[in-house]
Amino acid sequence: MRLRDRRSFDKPEVMIIPMIDIMFFLLVFFMISTLYMVNLKTVDIQMPKAQTAEMKTSVTYLVTMKKDGSLWLEDKPIKEAVLIKRSEEQTKHNPKFSVVVRADEGAEYGRVITLLDKLKAAGVTRFGLAADSGGQAK
Repeated sequence: MRLRDRRSFDKPEVMIIPMIDIMFFLLVFFMISTLYMVNLKTVDIQMPKAQTAEMKTSVTYLVTMKKDGSLWLEDKPIKEAVLIKRSEEQTKHNPKFSVVVRADEGAEYGRVITLLDKLKAAGVTRFGLAADSGGQAK
């Protein structure tokens, strides 16, 4: 039996190029998949545009007010009295409870202010108004 000489063995090599390809593929895959993880259940409305609008995903209640004044909690219709009562209960349990109101561009300003006033009377201290980003303010 003839044994090979130690010098005749090839040294192991690490193939860097395929490893870089795989890492790039995984990076792109995870970047694209995270874009679809933020799923806001909302009703389609025409919101006003603002250049300095920011995206916040840590909202407890996302309330939509349509042009006709109807209210929607995420993608389900809700009565104003029920919304106020639920908000009051949530505020008692969670001090960081927040409400964001998405009002249609054609909705009456008075209705939006009345809703915000009722939410504040119910104890909600953290609320905001939503707008589409990237547009010119009128």
